[in-house]
Amino acid sequence: MSDADLLRRVFDARAAYNELGNTVIEEPYARFARNDETPNVHNANLVTRVWARTDDEVERALARADEIYAPLRHRKVMVDPTTPPAFEARLVLEGYDPHPHVELVLEGELRASPDASVDIRLVESGDDWRSLTALWQQQHDEEVAKGQHDRWGPGVVEQMVMSKQFKAPALSFWLARVDGTDVAFFSSWPGLDDVGIVEDLFTRPEFRHRGIATALIAHSVADARERGAGPVAILARAEDTPKLMYAALGFRPSAISRTYLKSLTTD
Repeated sequence: MSDADLLRRVFDARAAYNELGNTVIEEPYARFARNDETPNVHNANLVTRVWARTDDEVERALARADEIYAPLRHRKVMVDPTTPPAFEARLVLEGYDPHPHVELVLEGELRASPDASVDIRLVESGDDWRSLTALWQQQHDEEVAKGQHDRWGPGVVEQMVMSKQFKAPALSFWLARVDGTDVAFFSSWPGLDDVGIVEDLFTRPEFRHRGIATALIAHSVADARERGAGPVAILARAEDTPKLMYAALGFRPSAISRTYLKSLTTD
């Protein structure tokens, strides 16, 4: 398999992951994901793929996005190396902020094995999802403290977790427990066209550097592959440090993708 073919499949899987659990609208020049139950979750309400090349096509795609997302206070677009450059340039002109990410792909074996000493369970029950929500709130609080995000409004964390719940059971979320307390989470999806996705790693700060995150990654990669994945992709913010851990475990940095976000002010 050529690198170009693998990357095409990775970006197809990445788009499909964002569409999973949401309503998908396909137009001639773009695909749009929308979820009225989670309107504040950017990754559930975004343009997932773009093919618009000419000025007229770009205008049509942006106008359709304004129609589909009219009630929302944001516009978000996924951009990858297959996106026409003219469309990406137009996003910059329109005041969208770029957020670069490193796409890393594991083709061979992970440089770690599942650790039976770490208590990992599938998120299934209502209590499990509530525990995941509490951990997600801790993750958001940490990101706000680091200046990575503005603080979300009330209910957004709950919507974020709900958007993941809509992807289940195709998407498996995992909780790691230490001494009766849930301290970390991660997820796995067998993906599209043989390419799996693992996503959303978080460990409470006081439990880091104890092998819990590595155990979750090994568990999730194994799950994705047991359900049909070959290569497995993971995304990391370009400015954040987890990309180094992923590379050390065997994920190969393969491409840069970007999301573009535009916040709309209230009239």
